[in-house]
Amino acid sequence: MSKSIIQLVDELPSDNVTVKVLKALDSVVPGQWNNLVGFDNSIRTITGETDTRTIQKIRERALSLYNDPKQGYQSAVQLYQTIDKADAAMGTAALANKIGEKISFLSFLNKITPKADVTQSIDLLLKITIEIIAFSKLNGIPQPNPKEFASSLSNHYKDSSLMRMGALVCIDGVLPLGLNFISKIQQVATGTDVSLIAKNPVFSAINSYLPGSSTSDKLAFVTQGFNSVQGWMTNFVSKSGVTPQSILNNVGSFVQIADNNLDFVAAFLDQTTNYYEHTGIQTVARSLILKANR
Repeated sequence: MSKSIIQLVDELPSDNVTVKVLKALDSVVPGQWNNLVGFDNSIRTITGETDTRTIQKIRERALSLYNDPKQGYQSAVQLYQTIDKADAAMGTAALANKIGEKISFLSFLNKITPKADVTQSIDLLLKITIEIIAFSKLNGIPQPNPKEFASSLSNHYKDSSLMRMGALVCIDGVLPLGLNFISKIQQVATGTDVSLIAKNPVFSAINSYLPGSSTSDKLAFVTQGFNSVQGWMTNFVSKSGVTPQSILNNVGSFVQIADNNLDFVAAFLDQTTNYYEHTGIQTVARSLILKANR
């Protein structure tokens, strides 16, 4: 049986590698993310309510909404979880043991295999696709619309949602692929490698959520989604001034890095963080709480 939204939020860590990475990116998305953990605590923080009975009513209403199959909340959580599970590699368990002992890279860093540029590009493409579909489900939009999502991203995204997209640009775009990451991903989305997207395990996992009756239709949606956010990502990089080295420096504030190879750093973060699931659960919880408090 899947966990309730209350259990998921209650179990969010207050401090681990994912949380440290997101806090390290606060200079890129300043003041936009508060690591809200605990469902009742989230209710108090988001609504300002302090009355115990009112908090309990919001809690019960939120749980009812989450359990309603007509709502898209559970599907959104599943999508956020899917992408992070797919990012896990064979070395994740061993790395997790190392992290439990001490947050540092030392000799085991050279055992991590970085993703090829094409694979990394596909990862980012599919994360954007998942974000668009989850956004649609949370907002009751029957048919995912990349343009509508792009408009909301530019005008309404904040808190955990904006932090997730900022982390996506930094961790899955700029860090492993460089400042010209958009052009590299565009080549994959529109070039001869586009067929590789359909062979990716994440594509298979989310296939039923993708609009379109054929694989070519679904691939076209992936490309449309990326095209819709190119402008936002370009502006984000320009305004934040983020660079591969600045991301490395921020992460290096809490991790002792024994190798400055950015590919290895990105691979490490892929294997040891679940920022999409973590912030995704927070986004779903915020949406539920606000709706339950109406």
